[in-house]
Amino acid sequence: MTQTAPIVSRPFAFDTEFDDAGTVVRASTFRPMKRAYMPAEVEALVAQARLEAREAALAEADSIRAMGLAAIGQALSDAMPTLQQVAQSHREQSAELALAAARVIASSALERMPQGPLQSALETLGQEIDATPRLVVRASGLDDEARTKIEAVAADAGFTGAVAFRDDPSLPAAAFALEWADGRADFDPGAVAERLSTALRSALAAEAGHGEPLSPRSSF
Repeated sequence: MTQTAPIVSRPFAFDTEFDDAGTVVRASTFRPMKRAYMPAEVEALVAQARLEAREAALAEADSIRAMGLAAIGQALSDAMPTLQQVAQSHREQSAELALAAARVIASSALERMPQGPLQSALETLGQEIDATPRLVVRASGLDDEARTKIEAVAADAGFTGAVAFRDDPSLPAAAFALEWADGRADFDPGAVAERLSTALRSALAAEAGHGEPLSPRSSF
């Protein structure tokens, strides 16, 4: 037969301790629950509960707002590389479109006035060529009318020497080369367009964060 240990029950437990003289050494921690409240106490408890609820709601709202802002910041951070790529692509396409439009306009202008760049160069170089005795003009399509206009522009620019013309069919339309005693100047519309395109690509590359030039050509 198995024997079990007896169960000792303590119907009452008092945690107040007294010394031999009856003085309280440690007071009881037991506090009876209050069963009734005065109306003023009820109002105070309700006001306190409302205040605590409001503070808890505000704290939760701040936490939600902080999490929302963090989520927005993370989304923007994740989207930034794509946005930068889209913006860069838009700038490049806009620049290419502007260059294409400029080429069309320039080509149309040069067809109407093929000697326009040559006349502008003579006007700009007036002080440099005014003392030289001879000026050589190389270009294509130099008919009598074009030669007469060039001589008139050179004279208006202050040049009093002789103008020698060299018709060079290998030069494209509106291209020319000027040679005098101590200098030279030339113009090629295709080379100018290429330099502008290269300069623009280099500027776009620098704006994108890598500023190395994209193989610029050194032509005048």
